[in-house]
Amino acid sequence: MADSHAKMTQATPREVIISLLAGLFAPLLAIFLIAQLVIGIQSSHKPDASSEAANKATVDRIKPFATLSARDANAPRVEKSGQAVFDAVCTTCHTSGALGAPKYENKGDWAPRIAQGYDTLLKHAIEGLRQMPPRGGDSDLSDIEVGRAVVYMTNAAGAKFKTPEPAAATAAGAAGAPKGDPAKGKAVYEASCAVCHAAGVAGAPKLGDKAAWKDRIAQGYATLYDHALNGIRGMPAKGGHADMADADLAHAVAYLLVEGGGKL
Repeated sequence: MADSHAKMTQATPREVIISLLAGLFAPLLAIFLIAQLVIGIQSSHKPDASSEAANKATVDRIKPFATLSARDANAPRVEKSGQAVFDAVCTTCHTSGALGAPKYENKGDWAPRIAQGYDTLLKHAIEGLRQMPPRGGDSDLSDIEVGRAVVYMTNAAGAKFKTPEPAAATAAGAAGAPKGDPAKGKAVYEASCAVCHAAGVAGAPKLGDKAAWKDRIAQGYATLYDHALNGIRGMPAKGGHADMADADLAHAVAYLLVEGGGKL
């Protein structure tokens, strides 16, 4: 009887394998379902890189916490060039195309906007449009500075708008800044201006660097002379040579202007 009972209860290898697989099926199925649930939750929380909110979040992340600038309250206001305004204010959105901003130098983005004309684009830039705040978010920018930034961006995309100039510069030109002679200006440059303009010290545009002089020349000789006479940004009045005659200063300005690709 004992031998008969042992034969009835002894399992074959195949039966053992089937029993093991059956026992593992339930926990494996549970693990699979849990994994699918986790993957589904994670996929539903992926950031939407194409949404307006995501673009705004990107802009907020790369925006500096604060800027520090030292200003002389009694110093005359110096209008920034279009490139300077773009680099300081506009590049955050117009370089990457954040919030739907037309990208710098992208003719496809700018063509329909350029077709609206300079006056319309200036109005939009000053007052703000859709996601762009008034004056690009910098309320300190003057109308002239905003206009220069508009011209800088649109002309880079194929427009041919004229860079706006302040009334003061026009008046100075009409009144007549001392007329400089480039031939005489070379000696003045070598004696007094080369220390900065030869190497580009403190951001000074280098002699003969047409790219660096382009926006400056567009401001006109009278404005350049006024900047040299009174100082601008890192350059002191008369380049630090207070005893320089106004006529010599005019010659140096004329020389730098012509060497930079301008015409008197």
